[in-house]
Amino acid sequence: MHPEAPRRILVVDDDPTVTEVVTGYLKHAGFLVDNAADGHEALVFAANGHPDLVVLDLMLPGMDGIDVCRALRRSSPATAVIMLTARGEEEDRVLGLEVGADDYVTKPFSPRELVLRVEAVLRRRTAVAAAAPGAGTLLRAADLVVDPAARRAVKGGDDLALTLREFDLLVYFMRNPGRAVSREQLLQEVWGWGFGDLSTVTVHTRRLRTKIEEDPASPRLIQTVWGVGYRFDSSEEKD
Repeated sequence: MHPEAPRRILVVDDDPTVTEVVTGYLKHAGFLVDNAADGHEALVFAANGHPDLVVLDLMLPGMDGIDVCRALRRSSPATAVIMLTARGEEEDRVLGLEVGADDYVTKPFSPRELVLRVEAVLRRRTAVAAAAPGAGTLLRAADLVVDPAARRAVKGGDDLALTLREFDLLVYFMRNPGRAVSREQLLQEVWGWGFGDLSTVTVHTRRLRTKIEEDPASPRLIQTVWGVGYRFDSSEEKD
C-alpha cells in the first residue's frame, strides 16, 4: 500500500492522549510519525523534517492551528494538511479549508477513520501524477502550464504555490476541458470520497481561482455552471 520509503507524518496536538492514540494508529499503518505540542514546535519540525502530511489540531496554545496552517502554506505549499477540530460548526471547517487545509476531521473521531483520510490524501498525490492517459504530458491552457508528474504549475512564467488539493483539482479540470462537472463528481474524482461536505469543493475552487484567474470575481477559466457545478474553459479566445 505504501511506497518503499515510508511517508512521514507530523501530528500536532497539545492533548497527549490524542497524540498517543493517533501516533499509534499511524505507526501501525506503516507511517513514520513525529509529534509537536504547539504551533511553533510544529513549524520547526516541518522545516527540518519535511513531512509528507501534517495532522494539525485547530485549538493549540499560543499559535493556533489556523496560523500554523497559513505559515505551512507559505513555507511548504505541497505538504498536505488535515485539520482536527473539536468544533462542529461549518464556519470552523470552512476557515480551515480557506487557509489551505486539504481535509478536516471533527473531534471526537475514529483513529481508524483518520488513518484512512491520511492514506487517501497521500494516495491521491501519487495517483494524479501517474493517471493515464498522458501522465508525462504537459497540460496547457491560456498562460498556464502544468506538469502533473513533477507536480509543478506555472502561470505566465511564474511558479504557482498550490496546495496538494488545489493542484489535484487544477489537473482534473485541465484534463477535462469543456465538461460540466458537479461538486459531487469532483468530491468523488479529486478527493476520492463517495460522500462528504460539498463546501470542501466550493472553498478549494474559490482558492484555486484566486491563483489562476486574472479576475477571480469574474472567472474565465473555471466557470460556474449554475445548477450543475463548474466547467473549465481552456480556449484561448473568450467572448
